Amino acid sequence: MSGPRRAGVLGHPIAHSLSPVLHRAAYRELGLDWEYDAHDVGSGGLGGFLDGLDGAWVGLSLTMPLKVEALPLMDFVESMAKLVGAINTVLIQDLGGVRQLTGANTDVWGIQAAFREAGVSRAASGLIVGGGATATSAMAALGGMGVEAPYVAVRNRGRAGGLLRAATKMGVRPRFIALEDVAAVARDVDAVVSTVPADAGATLAPTLTEVREGAALLDAVYDPLVTPLGAAWSARGGARIGGERMLLHQAGEQVRLMTGRPAPVEAMAAALDTVLHS
Repeated sequence: MSGPRRAGVLGHPIAHSLSPVLHRAAYRELGLDWEYDAHDVGSGGLGGFLDGLDGAWVGLSLTMPLKVEALPLMDFVESMAKLVGAINTVLIQDLGGVRQLTGANTDVWGIQAAFREAGVSRAASGLIVGGGATATSAMAALGGMGVEAPYVAVRNRGRAGGLLRAATKMGVRPRFIALEDVAAVARDVDAVVSTVPADAGATLAPTLTEVREGAALLDAVYDPLVTPLGAAWSARGGARIGGERMLLHQAGEQVRLMTGRPAPVEAMAAALDTVLHS
């Protein structure tokens, strides 16, 4: 097909998304005349958006509230997306004149890559703060790193049904704790993923008195760049991984899947840093 190929990020709200910065930087570095834009699509709107796509489209990034809604709309769902019950990447392919939509999940990859970047590729014990979709991806990521029974801190266990269902499929045994018990558990684990907003994490920060030497915290928040929880973790000698690194690496895997070429992660990181520090 003549003309530029198209991709984009969908969700609601979407104006804050940094995905266009990352993907456009990748296309420039790869020499691709591709377009990538943000589209405000709320709950219930994904099916109609997909129906309106023409042959120029190659892929989509999905954020809330569309990650679960996408599952029944795909022609094929890759194993990791099935496992966590959420899709953040849609690949649009032309197979002999027939369009196929493939759903994938790169959040798990992004979490693991962020930990590897910090020198943590394996962990014997882990803690997840929060119980939503990102927490489920964190559970899969930690499971792949060797954590068989992660602690999961939630305010309301009744709202962690998706995580529990995914844990059963993964063969992972989550151990639920109350938020007020996070500090006690944090002293004894190798890897922590916080998936709660910065203000929620801030309530935990003063309770941290000790962390294990070499233990790493990935704070999925990137606004602010350093949260109160992340600052408290660093102050006690732990390794802090900013949420922007997870964002970078999950986007890099999306670029690889959509273009079929290795993602230019350094160029993407430079573009991201420019925006975050401007």
